[in-house]
Amino acid sequence: MSAAMDTESTYSGYSHYSGHSKKAHRQGRDRHKSPRSKDGSRSEKSVTIQTPPAEPLLGNDASRAEEGQDDNWGETTTAITGTSEHSISQEDIARISKDLEDSVGLDCKRYLGLTVAAVLGLLVFLTPIAFILLPQILWRDDLEPCGTVCEGLFISVAFKLLILLIGTWALFFRQPKADLPRVFVFRALLLVLIFLFVFSYWLFYGVRILDSKDTNYQGIVQYAVSLVDALLFIHYLAIVLLELRQLQPMFTVKVVRSTDGESRYYSLGHLSIQRAALVVLENYYRDFTVYNPALLTASKSRAAKHMAGLKVYNVDGNNASGQSRAMIAAAARRRASSHNELYYEEADHERRVKKRRARLVVAVEEAFTHIKRLQAEEQQKAPGEMMDPREAAQAIFPSMARALQKYLRTTRQQQYHSMESILQHLSFCITNNMTPKVMLSRYLNPGPTLQYDRDRWFSKQWTLVSEEAVTSGLQDGIVFVLKCLDFSLVVNVKKIPFIKLSEEFIDPKSHKFVLRLQSETSV
Repeated sequence: MSAAMDTESTYSGYSHYSGHSKKAHRQGRDRHKSPRSKDGSRSEKSVTIQTPPAEPLLGNDASRAEEGQDDNWGETTTAITGTSEHSISQEDIARISKDLEDSVGLDCKRYLGLTVAAVLGLLVFLTPIAFILLPQILWRDDLEPCGTVCEGLFISVAFKLLILLIGTWALFFRQPKADLPRVFVFRALLLVLIFLFVFSYWLFYGVRILDSKDTNYQGIVQYAVSLVDALLFIHYLAIVLLELRQLQPMFTVKVVRSTDGESRYYSLGHLSIQRAALVVLENYYRDFTVYNPALLTASKSRAAKHMAGLKVYNVDGNNASGQSRAMIAAAARRRASSHNELYYEEADHERRVKKRRARLVVAVEEAFTHIKRLQAEEQQKAPGEMMDPREAAQAIFPSMARALQKYLRTTRQQQYHSMESILQHLSFCITNNMTPKVMLSRYLNPGPTLQYDRDRWFSKQWTLVSEEAVTSGLQDGIVFVLKCLDFSLVVNVKKIPFIKLSEEFIDPKSHKFVLRLQSETSV
């Protein structure tokens, strides 16, 4: 009953888009009551689409009602319109509460690290300038004249600080891609090294220059130049540790999704476990097809049906062992023939998918024939008949909506495509003068997760499970798991073996051949 109501409410959603929902409701009810004509002809109606903001094209439970529907379900179904109620599951409540709990701590940790790095960077850049300006402010009259040498050192310090500023901005001040559970060890060590380095320079400057009020201004400026040079070398060290060290592939990781078994292989360098997990997730959203739990529902229900055996109860205490054995044998024979049911079920599903795919292709190709791009001279002739890409997409969409709806339900992709996203994709194809095949490629073949809207992603919060410390480096045989609410990714690390390559020289003069002829041949 609930599946039927979902189907009716979904069909009702299309009536809302038309702008004539009440009229469509009455026509659908009359058509349900009255028998269809023999020729099956129906009058064509003009439809104006009003797109709601990012509502699903189909209900999530529509796939359960799909099995019992024929190809003409749209013409024999009564459309019931009314007030819709939004529901939320326990998993959604748990996910929202977990996000609210974790958001405060993650934001504080992120901004704390950024604040510490910004303060330390500001201290680094102001220190050489302070070394040069403090003697000029405190004991200017006692300083020895420096002349042209100091002016050249000023220019050197200015350009080196500019180069250091650009390099620091490019290496450190980048938008973070993720929140890691632990600190990045090399980055923390570099920050500590910079702090100790600047602190030691300030300590030496305060003891040897400020207290004694050194009058050798050229020596003071050279001291500031040496600080800038040392900071540049530390920046080179940061590039090696943070960027260059991980470029050489050292490990091969196998990533397996725990629900459907889809797997990929990636090559990684010297990384910690948490940074390797970050690389795996970045590649997951790009390479893995979108996770569709609706495809696993059929296999689970089939397994439950086949594993269900017959239970025999001895109520009156009589010996019913013979009857029990007969019933158990019948159940075993039924389970033995389950492969035939699976074969015919998959064959019937493939047949329906092919048929509805063909109908969708034909409908989209026919719809695209009504669109023509106007040239510059044609735009001046008929200004009243011109449409922008959005209006053109709304005009041709009703002719392909039913075929697209049936195909998405059959392939269980309805929860990933909203009415707004379909219209945006259609208007994009029209704007760039793309063919119907390009428009259909998004729906005929499920794409990676990044292809869909961000709010359609099932998982944004991941949990790293590892027996080793997440800050330790990758090693051969390490296995760690990336868990989310719906599934998990199992990552197995293997070290790339050492390859010993030898060389063998072949003399070009040794490539000599002779043709051996037999007497029986005709040569």
